[in-house]
Amino acid sequence: MHTHRKATLGILLLDIGVLMAVFNTVAWFRGIIVFGEWILWPLALPVLLVVTAFFLIDGYKPQTDMMSLDYTSEHIIALLAALVGTLLFTFVFFTGGYPLQQSRGVIALSFFIYTPLSLAYRRTAYSANIAARRHRSLVFVGDPVNVEVFSRECVRMDCTHPIVSVSPEDDAVVDELLAKIESGGMEVEAIILRENNRELRARLSHRLVDLYFRGVPTYTLELFHQVYWRKIPLYRLNQTWLFQEGFKITREPVFERLKRLSDILLSLFALTAGAPLFGAIALAVWVDDRGPVLFRQTRIGRNRVPFRIFKFRTMRPNDGKDSYTQVGDSRITRIGKFLRASRLDELPQMLNVLFGDMSLIGPRAEWDKLVDHYEEKIPCYHFRHLVKPGITGWAQVNYPYGANLDDTLRKLEYDLYYIRHFSFLIDAAIVLKTIHIMLFGKGR
Repeated sequence: MHTHRKATLGILLLDIGVLMAVFNTVAWFRGIIVFGEWILWPLALPVLLVVTAFFLIDGYKPQTDMMSLDYTSEHIIALLAALVGTLLFTFVFFTGGYPLQQSRGVIALSFFIYTPLSLAYRRTAYSANIAARRHRSLVFVGDPVNVEVFSRECVRMDCTHPIVSVSPEDDAVVDELLAKIESGGMEVEAIILRENNRELRARLSHRLVDLYFRGVPTYTLELFHQVYWRKIPLYRLNQTWLFQEGFKITREPVFERLKRLSDILLSLFALTAGAPLFGAIALAVWVDDRGPVLFRQTRIGRNRVPFRIFKFRTMRPNDGKDSYTQVGDSRITRIGKFLRASRLDELPQMLNVLFGDMSLIGPRAEWDKLVDHYEEKIPCYHFRHLVKPGITGWAQVNYPYGANLDDTLRKLEYDLYYIRHFSFLIDAAIVLKTIHIMLFGKGR
C-alpha cells in the first residue's frame, strides 16, 4: 500500500478508536453505563459526522499543514459542526431507546475532550510525515522552460520538496535517474510529466508505467495541480478544454436544481433569522456617516447576464480612479472596515440568491467593467460564467482578495477547479472554510 494511503488509513482508524474510547469513558464517569459495558453502534452517527467533517477540511490529506493556525481553527469549527449535527440527530430526529439521549452533557463533554486529542495526534503524525518526506524529490520530466515555471509555482504554493528535472530527450540522464529510483537510491514524492504533443519514447513510457504500478505516484502536470493544489493550471486552457469529464453542475440538470432548491431554502432562512442583525448593521452603517445603507453595482452573472448586486456599503463614494480596494484604503468607513473583515457586508446578497441572480457558493460576481477588461486579457475567462456567481466560493477561501490581473488569473484557476469538480461535499467544505474566514476577520 502506498505510504500516503497508509498514513490516511492510520489517522482514520485513530479518529474512530479515540472518539469511541472518549465517549465510553465519559459515559462511565457520568454513570450513563456501567463500567466495563460499551456503547458501540449508537456511536456510528458521531463517528460518521466527525470523519465527514475532517474530510471536508482536508484532515486526511497528507499535504495539509496540520501545524498551522488556519488548520487548527478549521479543525475546531469542523468538530463544532459535528457536535451540532450529533445533537440535532440525537434529540430532534431520533425517538426513543437511543442511549446517547440520556445526556447532552456526555455528547458535549466527549467532543470537548476529543478536540485537543484529535489535533494532537494529527500534529504528531504530520511532524513525523514531514520529517520522513522532507528529502523526497519531485521529479519533473520536461524542458528547462517548463521546469522554471513549475519551480516558481512550487515556491508560491509553499512546496519545499527538492525538484529534480530531466528532459525526456536525454536518454542517458533519464536512464540514470530512473535506475536510482528503481533501486531505492532516490526517494520520490512524485514523478510529474509535462504534457506536450510528442509521445514519450516507448522504453521511457514502459519504465514509468512500471514505477507507477510499483507505487511511485506519477502525474501529468495538470493532474498534479488538481491533486496537490486543487486548482486548474491555466496553461491547459483552450476552447476545447470543457469537453472533458466532470462539469456536473453545468451538464446534469438535477445538480443545478438541487443547488437552486438549497439556495432558496437557505437564503429564506438567513433573511428571516438574520433580520435583527440586518437591521443592526443597517443602522450602524447609516450612523457612521449618514450615507446610504446599501451599495449597488452591476455585476456579471451566469451566461454573462448582468444584474444588480446588493451589499452593505463599506466605502465612501468612489472617484473612479481605482477599481480595486487596497490595504488601508482611505475610502473604507469605520464600520466598513469591520464589515469587510468579517464578510458581513455580503449578507444582503442573500436577496440576489433568493431572486436567482446568484448562488450561495460559486465564483465571485465581478463588476461588469472589470469583466470586459479580463476577457480582453485572459483567454477562456468566460468559462467562469458557466455557473452562477456565489457569495463565497472555492477561490475566495483559497486565495486572498484579488487586486490586480495576476491575482485574477490565480483565482480563475480555483474557480475552474470548482466548476469542473463541483459536488455538494466541496460546497460543504467551502462553508466550513468561510466560517473560519469570517471568525478570524480575513476579508478585505
